[in-house]
Amino acid sequence: MTSKRTRNWILALLFLGWSLGNLDRYIMNYAVLAITEDLNLSSSSTGILLSSFFAGYALMQMPGGWLADRFGPRKVLITAVIVWSIFTGLTAVAWSLTSMMIIRFLFGIGEGGFQPASSKILSLTFPKAERARAMSVILSSSGIVSLMIPLAAATMLETIGWRTMFVIFGVAGAVIAALYWYFIRLPEHPSEEIGVQSGQTAAAPMEKGIFKALFKTPIIWNLLVAYFSIYAINWGLSAWLPTYLVKNRGLDLISLGWVQTIPAITTIAGIFIAGYLIDKLPKGRERWLGSLSCACIGVLLYLMFTASSVAAFITYQTIVNLFIAFVVTLLPAIVLKQLPSSVTGTAMGIANTGGQLAGFITPMAIGFTIDAFNGSFDAAFWMLIVFSVICIGALLTMNDQKGELLKQNKEEAYT
Repeated sequence: MTSKRTRNWILALLFLGWSLGNLDRYIMNYAVLAITEDLNLSSSSTGILLSSFFAGYALMQMPGGWLADRFGPRKVLITAVIVWSIFTGLTAVAWSLTSMMIIRFLFGIGEGGFQPASSKILSLTFPKAERARAMSVILSSSGIVSLMIPLAAATMLETIGWRTMFVIFGVAGAVIAALYWYFIRLPEHPSEEIGVQSGQTAAAPMEKGIFKALFKTPIIWNLLVAYFSIYAINWGLSAWLPTYLVKNRGLDLISLGWVQTIPAITTIAGIFIAGYLIDKLPKGRERWLGSLSCACIGVLLYLMFTASSVAAFITYQTIVNLFIAFVVTLLPAIVLKQLPSSVTGTAMGIANTGGQLAGFITPMAIGFTIDAFNGSFDAAFWMLIVFSVICIGALLTMNDQKGELLKQNKEEAYT
C-alpha cells in the first residue's frame, strides 16, 4: 500500500472528480425544468431525456472496468474526465430533444469508465480495513452536491441560464483532468496492476475469461440486482422530486432549493456513518443490515407520497435518504472488501451496470407512468416501493462463495 499522505491526496482528487460528475448529473434534474420549457417537452419526453445519459453510462460500465484492469486505472480515469467534460460543454448547444439525447448519451459513454477506474485505484492504494471508509468519502460527494445543487441551480438558471451553466462545468472538468494527469501517480503492483506489466501472475486470468469467471460468481448476480434496485429508487427520486415538488406540492425553485438541503445533509451524514460501520461489521452481517435498511426505505416511501403536508414529506424524505445512503455505500464496499483487487475494476463495472441501467430505465418509466395516470405520481411511488422489496431479496440471498475466481487469484484467497 502507498503512504498515508499519498493515499489521502489521491482520495481528495478522486473526491473532486466524483463531485463534478455528480454535479453534471444532478444539475440536469433542475435544468430540465427550463429545458422542458425551451424545447417544449412532454413528461414522457422529459423522462427519455433524463434517461439518455444513463444509457451511455450503463453501456460503458463493464468495458470501462475491464479497461481499468487491463491498461491501468489512471489512463481510464483521465480519459473519462476529458470526454465527459467535452460533452458537458456541448450540452449548451443542443437545439432539440434528439440533439440533447445524443449529447447526453455520449456524455454517459465518456463518464462510464470513471467509477470503476476510481474504485480500482482505491483497491490498489488502501488496505481492506480502510476501503469502506475511503469509498464513503468519495460517495459523500453525492450528498454534498445534492446539498449545494438546489440553491445553486436556482441561482444559475435564473441568472446565467442553463446553456452558460453547462459550458462552465465543461471547463471545470478540463481543469480536473489536468490535475489527475499531473498529480496521480500509482505505485507499481506487479501482481495486481493488470495489463500494465504483462506476464505477471494475475494477468493471465484477466486476459483469459475474467468475465466468465465473474459471471459464475453468485455474489456478482446479487450485487447486480441490488445495485439496480437501490439505484432505481435513488435515481427515480433524484430525477423526479424537483418536478413533483414544484407541480404537485406547489413549491417555487427557491423554496425547493431550501427544503432539499435538509435531506442532503442527512445523506452526507448517512454515508460517513455507513463507511465507519461497514468497516467494523463482522463478515456476513452486512446483508442483514442492508436488508433491514431496504425494508425501512419501502415503508418510508409509502409515508412520503401519502404525506398530508410538505413538512411531513420532507421529514420522511430526510429519513429515507439515511437508509439509501447506507445501502449505496454497502454495495461497493462489498466489492472492494470481498473480491480480489486484481478484478475490482471489472467487478465494479459489472455491478454498477445494474445501477446505471436503473438510472436509464427508471426516470423514463416514471415519465410514462405519470402521463398514463394523468399527472399522478402515486403509481410511480409504488414502483419504487417494489424495488425496495427486490433489493431485500437480493441482499438476503447473497452468497459470498467465489469459487473459480479465488482459484485464479490465489494470492488473495485467504486475505
